[in-house]
Amino acid sequence: MPELPEVEITRRGIEPFVVGRTITGVEIRNPNLRWRVPRTLARTIVGQQVRRVERRGKYLLLECGSGSLILHLGMSGSLRVIDPRAPARAHDHVDLVFGDTALRLRDPRRFGALLWQPGDARRHRLLSGLGVEPLSDQFSADYLYAATRRRQAGIKQVLMNANIVVGVGNIYANESLFRAGVHPRRRARRLTRAECERLVTSIRETLRDALAAGGSSLRDFVHSDGASGYFQQSYYVYDRAGLACRVCGSTIRIARLGSRSSFFCTACQK
Repeated sequence: MPELPEVEITRRGIEPFVVGRTITGVEIRNPNLRWRVPRTLARTIVGQQVRRVERRGKYLLLECGSGSLILHLGMSGSLRVIDPRAPARAHDHVDLVFGDTALRLRDPRRFGALLWQPGDARRHRLLSGLGVEPLSDQFSADYLYAATRRRQAGIKQVLMNANIVVGVGNIYANESLFRAGVHPRRRARRLTRAECERLVTSIRETLRDALAAGGSSLRDFVHSDGASGYFQQSYYVYDRAGLACRVCGSTIRIARLGSRSSFFCTACQK
């Protein structure tokens, strides 16, 4: 699934092509995404001008005059800047047209979303309960320490809880825990404040490194211009089960925590 770096890279990629532009058309080829695309969407948004493109967690927000389009890329989606005359391929479900430019939502597994929220987008039920942004000043060692005191779950599951911190999905939770030297199964409430400080630092560094590398191109994710990211070439543990740890040489292990695969080094992570 595209995580925070991939969504932020998409935001930066589409921003120059849509901010200040007026939506001139909408083509919906398949409305049956995770939530059905509203039947009245075209009538609502055609003629509106996009004022800003923001990101909240893994959601993209195209802020218009009377409300916002909320987009989610799902498990394997992408949002491409294209010529609206370009032939659609399989899984190209929606085009948002801006005259001679269009944003094309491709979503093979149809777990993405395209919704409209009148007024403040952050009041939408999908966004109103979200936790802090991991690259913001709000995400601090004090915050993480306080948030974990009553948590019996493993720390990796806590990091992937969007009500606590947003955008840290499976890939970057694995990588951040390795950098911090914390085992993904560690009970969250047992982390010391020093470990929380180390973990906050590692999460920020991991996300910033991923942004600098263009994100991770797994399955179908590509940038808005079709280019691929290459952070996956720098993984320490994710998807490296059975291979040697890049730091100590021990074998990288894999375990199922919750419903997700977790990768870790038993020598480097305690």
